[in-house]
Amino acid sequence: MTNTDTLFLPPRQRGTLIHSILIAVLSGITIWGIFGVSNAAVGPAFMVYILLTLIAALPIPVLAYRLYALLRAYYALERETLRLFWGLRVEEIPLSDIEWVRPASDLTIPLRLPPFRLPGSVLGLRRHPDLGTVEFLASDTQELLLVATAKRVFAISPSDAHRFAREFQLATELGSLIPARASSTYPSFILTEAWKSLLARYLWISGILLNVGLLAWTSFLIPSLDGIPLGFDVNGIPQGPFPAVQLMLLPLISAALFLIGFILGLYFYRWEEQRVLAFIIWISGTVTSILFLIAVLFAITTPI
Repeated sequence: MTNTDTLFLPPRQRGTLIHSILIAVLSGITIWGIFGVSNAAVGPAFMVYILLTLIAALPIPVLAYRLYALLRAYYALERETLRLFWGLRVEEIPLSDIEWVRPASDLTIPLRLPPFRLPGSVLGLRRHPDLGTVEFLASDTQELLLVATAKRVFAISPSDAHRFAREFQLATELGSLIPARASSTYPSFILTEAWKSLLARYLWISGILLNVGLLAWTSFLIPSLDGIPLGFDVNGIPQGPFPAVQLMLLPLISAALFLIGFILGLYFYRWEEQRVLAFIIWISGTVTSILFLIAVLFAITTPI
């Protein structure tokens, strides 16, 4: 277990606030767009609502992951190893492999920051003419520290950079008791590992095809429908007719559930003992897509 005296957290407050606000705003726009899709007539307004919903919804998983990564990010400085944890990105560096630690402000040529960054999420790779490849695992750009190894330089942002430098100097002076091994884990590694499973590949591909097919089929059907039933009253009689364009809600909800399940499954797939849960979630996502397909078929064949 990591000693709390060697645990350094990145600044979180500003990044957490900004990411939370963006997620809330985009979620609100997405919900508003879905209601717009369900009420707009087929035509330009309908397409505008569709595009607006997609533009607002697509960044939400990225922002949600970056918020999650920030909330569990830390730098652990131990006697043998420096561990950098940022979401699903984990880097373990033996102290003997670290050549130097210094503030980024000491560079004669300033660092170029990652292009897609927000407070709390300064992530990515950049080339520097003197340092080579620099990987950013930071939440703030004001007091970046550079950790140099033979293979790569890491830019980090512990809240107390001066204390981090002192603790690092002390750890190197004490020396290592046990030789440590370097290790790197990337978020893409989990996706690659899961892709090796035939069942996972089948579930992902079938789920994608089902949702794309459902969206295309629904878009093709809507112009030819006068109205559709949605639900039943207390006597079991179909309720409606409702505007046919509301049928578009079904593929949108299906796709959203499939995406949430896909991401949640990858989260559980990281641990060997919880991979069964990941497959249960992915199987549920594919079955749910089939049920939405049946729901569309039922809606267009049920007399009102």
